[in-house]
Amino acid sequence: MKSHKDLDVWKEAIELAKTVYLVTQDYPKEEMFGLVSQMRRAAVSIASNIAEGAARQGNKEFLQFLYIAIGSASELDTQIEISKTASMGDKEKLSEVQESVNRVARMIQGLIRSIKQKQDSS
Repeated sequence: MKSHKDLDVWKEAIELAKTVYLVTQDYPKEEMFGLVSQMRRAAVSIASNIAEGAARQGNKEFLQFLYIAIGSASELDTQIEISKTASMGDKEKLSEVQESVNRVARMIQGLIRSIKQKQDSS
């Protein structure tokens, strides 16, 4: 198994986390320990779970962590939607981040399919 650093989806998730940190810098200070903290943790969780799963011995465990990463992506997508609805942050930038979240989630789904196909063929 390659390192998690070799996975395109992990690289995309790292960029996503960086972008979330940058976009949330302009949120109201009273949200720093609320929505901002939750969004940042969800973004970090996506990349972290991909990395942790890749470090596990078997595909079953890797899949489990990939599903957790998808859950974190859904959580972040929801938090972005709340941000847009509550008029926090730049809506255009938030829409771009949301597109990135969806792209990463699709990449994770593709990796899950690939791992499952390899399991089925062995």
